[in-house]
Amino acid sequence: MSQTNPVLSQQRNDPSFDNIFQELSWRGLVYVSTDETALEEALAGKPLTYYAGFDPTAASLHLGHLVQLLTMRRLQLAGHRPLGLIGGATGLIGDPRESGERVLNTPEVVSEWVKRLQRQLRHYVSFDGENAAHLVNNLDWWQGVGALEMLRDIGKHFRVGTMIKKEIVAKRLNSEEGISYTEFSYQLLQGYDFLRLYQDHGCTLQFGGSDQWGNLTAGTELVRKATGAHVHALGTPLITNSDGTKFGKSEGNAIWIDAELTSPYAFYQFWLNTADDDVIERLKVFTFRTREQIEELAESVRQTPFKREAQRALAWDVTVLVHGEEATRKVIAAAEALFGKGEIAEIDEPTLEAIAAEVPTAELSAEEVTIVSALTETGLTSTRAEARRAVQQGGASINNVKIDDAEAPVPDSAWLHGKYLVVRRGKKNLAIVVRA
Repeated sequence: MSQTNPVLSQQRNDPSFDNIFQELSWRGLVYVSTDETALEEALAGKPLTYYAGFDPTAASLHLGHLVQLLTMRRLQLAGHRPLGLIGGATGLIGDPRESGERVLNTPEVVSEWVKRLQRQLRHYVSFDGENAAHLVNNLDWWQGVGALEMLRDIGKHFRVGTMIKKEIVAKRLNSEEGISYTEFSYQLLQGYDFLRLYQDHGCTLQFGGSDQWGNLTAGTELVRKATGAHVHALGTPLITNSDGTKFGKSEGNAIWIDAELTSPYAFYQFWLNTADDDVIERLKVFTFRTREQIEELAESVRQTPFKREAQRALAWDVTVLVHGEEATRKVIAAAEALFGKGEIAEIDEPTLEAIAAEVPTAELSAEEVTIVSALTETGLTSTRAEARRAVQQGGASINNVKIDDAEAPVPDSAWLHGKYLVVRRGKKNLAIVVRA
């Protein structure tokens, strides 16, 4: 990441932060909430303390979490105080999923993931100033709560009839697998988190994805029953694509914010490939561009969609936010070099490795590589005869150098970093040969 954090460099110089509830609404970030009027008034008043929770059920946060991370920053820019909760306790359980019971990870694994997520979260909120962020781990209080104490002091405030009506619980109860008491009790855990943060930090707002609404309201209800206080909850929408497919997946895999799990190249390309119908909503949710700037890009989509100015702005902004400006410039230069607009030899090895994961790839020994074998083994042509015709027609290249001799061996010096060849047929069909 770059030394100047572009998320934290955002300043409260936009009048939109004067009414943060309306700003969140305009950006499409308010899907459901407790008393909307009371919440808007609270956010327009004195600084309040709020929290969002992240369970360490994987080694990294993903794009779904990025919605919450950037919402945390928006609220902080409006003058409110963030608490970032990493669920060292709830991560040992995991909230119920539609697809069935979670595989429980060991305490050692969860502990390591807690540390990784804490480092990630620090990138998105400021820990300086009057409304500095604070990190909390719910294992700090849960490890001191015994089973009897939980049942007597917490469980008595929950009604089973209400708990089984929660959407995800109801679905699991009606499934063949059902739901274990372990996952069923997750509502108690998250509800108690809100109570503790209210008591210890004066926290009066929790937000999260709308699929967590049952857990969010479990917290507001527990605070009310245990203390008589009325606190707030806000559910952000689950982001979906205009064609109905699930957002945040590429080839069935989650898009992670950890560069080791999703490379900056793949990350940038994911945003660059955003559909015209989705790009403006993505700019609202995932960037700090103003209404005026976003409306200008919306006009560009309407008038000159082929320029893809909105997609480039989106890909630039989000990749810089997550990976930094230097990494973003590097992946843009690599993408341009692949198609002859730069020096292909300057693409670094990690980026080439990432590109190989995104395009057709074949593993061949140096002795057997010719342009014909490279084209056919990577699938750019279906037969060797078709490959030869591509060469004869001047449409085949290795490392952006046009190849005229179909049977000439590839010189050892051509291998990028001693390992990769970039093979192209025509202008757009690209593949990678990896040295065996």
